[in-house]
Amino acid sequence: MRFAILGPLEVHTDDGRTVRVRERKVRTLLADLLAHEGQVVPADRLIDDLWGDEPPADAPAALQTRVWHLRRALDTAEPGARDLVVSQAPGYVLHAADLDAARFRALVAEGRLDEALGLWRGPALADFADAVFAAATITHLEELRLTALEDQAERHLALGVQVELAALVAEHPLRERLRALHMRALYRAGRQGEALDVYAQGRALLADELGLDPGRELTALHEAILRQDPSLDPPPSQLPAALTDLVGREHALRHVRSSLDRFRLVTLTGPGGVGKTSLAVEAARGHPGARLVELADSGDPAQAVIEAFGLRDESDLAAALRAQRTSLLVLDNCEHLIEPTAALTAGLLRDVPSLRVLATSREPLAIPGEHAYAVPPLDTESATLLLTTLAPGLTPDEAAALVPRLDGIPLAIELAATRARTLGVHALAERLDQHLLTTEQRGTHSRQRTLRAVIDWSWDLLTGPERTVLRRLAVHADGCTLEAAAHTCAEPGVDLADTLARLVDRSLLTPGPRHRLLQTVKTYCLERLEEAGETAATRERHAAYHTALAERADPCLRGPDQREWLAVLDAEAANMRAALEHAPADLAHRLVDALAWYWFLRGRLTEARRHLANALQRGPNARAAAWLAAFTLLSGEPADPGAALALFRDDAFHDDAAGLARAQWFLAFAQRGIGEATHLADTALASFGELGDRWGTAAALSTRAARALLAGDLTALHADAQAALDLFRALGDRWGQARAADQLATHAEITGDYARATALRTESLRLVEELGLTGEISWRLSGLGRLALLTGDHERSRELHTRAKRLAAEQASKPAEEFAQTGLALTARRQGHLDEAEAHLRTWLDWMRLIDARPGAALVLAELGFVAEQRGDAATALALHLQGLTAARASDDPRAVALALEGLAGAHSLAGRHELAAHLLATATATRRAVGAPLPAAERGDVDRIESRVRQALGDRRVEPLALDELFALVEDG
Repeated sequence: MRFAILGPLEVHTDDGRTVRVRERKVRTLLADLLAHEGQVVPADRLIDDLWGDEPPADAPAALQTRVWHLRRALDTAEPGARDLVVSQAPGYVLHAADLDAARFRALVAEGRLDEALGLWRGPALADFADAVFAAATITHLEELRLTALEDQAERHLALGVQVELAALVAEHPLRERLRALHMRALYRAGRQGEALDVYAQGRALLADELGLDPGRELTALHEAILRQDPSLDPPPSQLPAALTDLVGREHALRHVRSSLDRFRLVTLTGPGGVGKTSLAVEAARGHPGARLVELADSGDPAQAVIEAFGLRDESDLAAALRAQRTSLLVLDNCEHLIEPTAALTAGLLRDVPSLRVLATSREPLAIPGEHAYAVPPLDTESATLLLTTLAPGLTPDEAAALVPRLDGIPLAIELAATRARTLGVHALAERLDQHLLTTEQRGTHSRQRTLRAVIDWSWDLLTGPERTVLRRLAVHADGCTLEAAAHTCAEPGVDLADTLARLVDRSLLTPGPRHRLLQTVKTYCLERLEEAGETAATRERHAAYHTALAERADPCLRGPDQREWLAVLDAEAANMRAALEHAPADLAHRLVDALAWYWFLRGRLTEARRHLANALQRGPNARAAAWLAAFTLLSGEPADPGAALALFRDDAFHDDAAGLARAQWFLAFAQRGIGEATHLADTALASFGELGDRWGTAAALSTRAARALLAGDLTALHADAQAALDLFRALGDRWGQARAADQLATHAEITGDYARATALRTESLRLVEELGLTGEISWRLSGLGRLALLTGDHERSRELHTRAKRLAAEQASKPAEEFAQTGLALTARRQGHLDEAEAHLRTWLDWMRLIDARPGAALVLAELGFVAEQRGDAATALALHLQGLTAARASDDPRAVALALEGLAGAHSLAGRHELAAHLLATATATRRAVGAPLPAAERGDVDRIESRVRQALGDRRVEPLALDELFALVEDG
């Protein structure tokens, strides 16, 4: 049975029939029980809510009668539904398994805002708006709705979609975040004056009604609008800019856009050069959030999508696309990966209901629901117009004489245009005729033969050096720099820069800082390279250059030039993959070693494992084996560090002291402080000292600090993290500084120095943002959100955790999203919103158990236990805190154990077992003090509440702490 309170009260059976509850008092009883969402409502409160100051003579009996009528109404509509209304001391509870308010909160927690807001049919419990019992629920749900509307507007603005918020601001004039979004939308629409007026109105309202000034964020936005800060501009399009107008494609463009309205998968098919890509990109411009993914140089479509979105490669693609509100995914050049692309597309369309896919391919993807559209050639009029546009010297009549030979293929027309002026119409026509005759027997589609003929004669017109450079360029993936071309393509006596410029003029290369071949031309040139017998040698030169480039970059990724070299390797990612595919064993081993740290910084663990495993198949290598074991551990899978390190004892590798030290450290880092991590970190630290490797020393100290935090050794945590930070600062390594600063921030937070913790975490956030480490930004925002919570700034905490959750969802990072949502739960509970806190926490509990995340599970269970205790449910609180204690003990964290003991004290005191509660509190306090982490004042809310209850029962009698083993036995015995 489905219950709905997001609007007037409604009840429906599971098959959609309306359930009539006509009698007013019975309907009020139903609304009252639903408003408390699964909580027991005392009978005396229900009587007061139904009859107010004029209860009937036998009020309990009258209430029982109304309950009977409610049960009958539900059971008549759906047999068995009477059991949903349960008598439970001290009153009644309605177990509504399907309540729209609960679905709303769950959808919001998952980031599915459009679906969540679509559940609303009007004001919550609109037909009970004046009822006292409904006031708190209505206020709470309305707050959640407004927050979701703000989140939705923020997402739309982030995608460049205009939003209209004037009516909402007028309805809720004191909501500063909503006003800020309205100002931003007005500014984006070119209405700067109106945006400033909205700020002035808000400032006056806040002063008149609350006696307050606008908050930091609103004031900063006002100042940014005044100076027309570029950060306020709409986000740049993710689609490439058009270099020329799309000629003769008006009808095709309308058809494709119309098809995208009707079908979720549209595939543009046709021969190479017919203009599929240009048409797809232009059709996609009408979709905010559209993203183009080039597959021409990719060997894995999923990896190409991951890189296009800047994700970590173990990310859940579907979750990321949902979070980033991607409305249209353009997959270009699918034909050489047709089966994996079809599988990927089918999965994404299944898992992301709002997604549409526009693909280009020489053949359909052949999956259900696909609409294939064969891109037609240009008609004669359009082809003539395109040719005269590209070759201004041609008259319409001259162009019309050439057009029939070009078959309406835009690429053929473009290539012909580059030679029309120098050769003249008649000579060009003769050459076209000659090449068309020689390609007739190839057995290909007529338009494909036309394009081949055009490329053939374009090739014939090149000089020998131009042909040499062009065919060698084809080994590059995703283009190349002039420097790369010089190493791969150059010939003695050839002016490479001049040759490349001439190839650009002939439309065989794309202009720009990176020289690229069109896919059709690249395929042709690879054939010519093979004919020349140069494929192997050219690919080896390509691999050698990129190996040297990666080895040049590797040490720079640990110093002040980190950001610049990350950008270099980002641009060369496709070339690095191509080099690894064709490199001989010695180059492959060197290249994976040089790229390993880059892969780690960019979160590409799966890619790293794949390339390392492939390199090791070509022969043993100690460094590669150690990297592979560490990346496997970082991916959450088992590996044997000892076996990896044993290779360093082999004769071929035993002299590699630097490689061994790095391997020991990274394996310790990857084990996250468990197993042999402590021994390996200490061994690596000693080796780095002997080698004079300051970066390695800093890294090992930071790893020891992480282990100290897990062990609750705050003194060692501070000492090692501070030493690491000092070294990383001296070296200019932003990644290391960010990590060590965050560790020191954690220490400051634990010890109650919130000002220092905020400064350190803000510095850490700045550093990861500078490096573009998007996977780390969410963690830092959540950390700042925790600090805002501890300093009592609940709105700031909610804002930071919401931003962190959104970023984590966009990166499909479940651990970071869980951390952020737990922060939202902590904030909600501090504000007294117990239902919201529980909804946030329940979202992640099963997942944390699945991955055996014991410290996180211990916190979530403790928070759920406190929610139950604050609701007065001692039995549920006790069960949850016992589970939390089990998780805490398994985590080996004394502070987690202390938190579980405090929670158990709350549950036992609520149940009247005050003596045991007092022992639990005393032992928790002693446990915290033993590791130098007594509870700061800002974190004592739960303990103060529980101590007050115990003190009321026992007075000021002092109770001594018990030994942990003795206390565990008492607790487990009940």
